[in-house]
Amino acid sequence: MNRPAFSVRSAHQFLPVWLYVLMALVAAGCGRDEPNDPPVATPSFAIERNRVAIGSPVELKYRFDVAPAANIDGDYWVFVHVLDPGGEQLWTDDHEPPVPTSQWKPGQTVEYARKVFVPNYPYIGEAVVRLGLYSQETGHRLALSAQEASRREYVVGRFQILPQSENIFLIDKAGWHPVEVAPDNPSSEWKWTRDRAVVSFRNPKRDATFYLQYDARVDQFNPPQQVTIRLGDEVIGSFTADAEDPTLLTFPIAAAQLGAREMAEISIHVDKTFKPTAGDTRDLGIRVFHTFLEAKQ
Repeated sequence: MNRPAFSVRSAHQFLPVWLYVLMALVAAGCGRDEPNDPPVATPSFAIERNRVAIGSPVELKYRFDVAPAANIDGDYWVFVHVLDPGGEQLWTDDHEPPVPTSQWKPGQTVEYARKVFVPNYPYIGEAVVRLGLYSQETGHRLALSAQEASRREYVVGRFQILPQSENIFLIDKAGWHPVEVAPDNPSSEWKWTRDRAVVSFRNPKRDATFYLQYDARVDQFNPPQQVTIRLGDEVIGSFTADAEDPTLLTFPIAAAQLGAREMAEISIHVDKTFKPTAGDTRDLGIRVFHTFLEAKQ
């Protein structure tokens, strides 16, 4: 016997009235989560080069053109998600903008740059950048004028991630304590120096820049520690270790300073060390998050 085909329409004919009312209430409640607010700004994003290797530093530029009628009622953070084309998150660059959003004025342009290191994540290929504005207290997101990928998360750029083999490989030699990892963020790691810590590398025989991202236990010293950076026996820079948060410093190196040798060494000299606790007898200098050598192209 042939049975009539079942259709969604025929099923709806038998739904009770109370179920329609319930469905309408649920839909209305969902709508309240994301009100149809006008965009407060137009975001844009730029990266200093479109091909970046894992572990290398890169400058990210952010810009927000505030809408003429914008009225932002609080301080919102910028969330930045870097994903693969399939939507899997590779890393984030969430941050508080240098000008708080409560101070943004209609028609204003808010523009700034951040230097970050590409995390050591096992992925090579195209990366997609999405961003938005959100409240840390409530999670509420503001509407922006850009291509929306999901709930007020907007696509603003793409770039290529290259393998770490594209970089000049730095070898930790004497003077380093073992690597430590943040318990709440496996992508955040660091190592402490002793009073002298050394890295060696194959000489690029070109002008280069040495990057050092560090912080210090400023509460342990008065006056603060003094740090000297040497290429072999030659001083190429020095600084006062007064940074309580991770801080990036750069030291230019001329090809003539590197000379013709095949291998070279950079050493970090700290004038004072400390022991963190009675049960931890390590001699600690400064905490280093990244070292990197970038040769001029």
